[in-house]
Amino acid sequence: MAQTVLITGGSSGIGFELAKLFAKDGCRLILVSKPANELAEAKAALKKQYPDVQVTTIQKDLTAATAPEEVYAEVTTQGVRVQVLVNNAGFGAFGFLAENDINAEYNSILLNCGALYKLTRLFLPDMIAQKQGRILNVASVAAFQPNPLLGVYGATKAFVLSMTRALRFEMREQKTGITVTALCPPPTRTKFADVAGMQKISLFQHFDALDPATVALYGYKALRQGAEYVIPGAYLGFMYRLTHLLLPISWLMRFAYLKLNMKKG
Repeated sequence: MAQTVLITGGSSGIGFELAKLFAKDGCRLILVSKPANELAEAKAALKKQYPDVQVTTIQKDLTAATAPEEVYAEVTTQGVRVQVLVNNAGFGAFGFLAENDINAEYNSILLNCGALYKLTRLFLPDMIAQKQGRILNVASVAAFQPNPLLGVYGATKAFVLSMTRALRFEMREQKTGITVTALCPPPTRTKFADVAGMQKISLFQHFDALDPATVALYGYKALRQGAEYVIPGAYLGFMYRLTHLLLPISWLMRFAYLKLNMKKG
């Protein structure tokens, strides 16, 4: 029986590339996203490439207080059971915390942390009851250290990584058979830069920046393998682990600050 996969932020970027991989594998898809036009375009593109794929779209702003409950109700009242949950939706705001838009950054906390927590909490008991399930939470390499100029975003991703690892431990101790995996991408060439206000920053042109298809493939394989977390890139995972082992946090923050201040040539 084909698995049902729910992907937040599934209409573009990493989420859409993950949707294509699941569709290729014969899964049923539920895409949750805010822009209605993007959802329609994503569904059409998936149906064109994979004519037999079942795609359901739910247009929802997940920063709204009751949105995760509404998504869960819409899915379960139709008798659908989700076997794979991909918490991919997220965004950040670039700049000094004291100067950034307070509502934009607060909404990033609601989406990156709050919606991710609620959706996980809502769908998890059903997975446990079925004795099967996989969860992929999209974090970031920003989760491993404080990030000046992306301080709130980095903090939300640290939450994602920490919760993922703790929940994974709990699921193993309870012998549920549920796996929980964190995908920790380096800078990825998606719409993130435009949303975050980073159009003039060269971060996404650096050697370690990846395309969303590459990132999605790493995440997809890690999910299927039941890995704890993965940093996409042939050598990036080793590099990040080594630098965080050898260098003090103050140095890592200074390096991040300088890198985030680099303007496009």
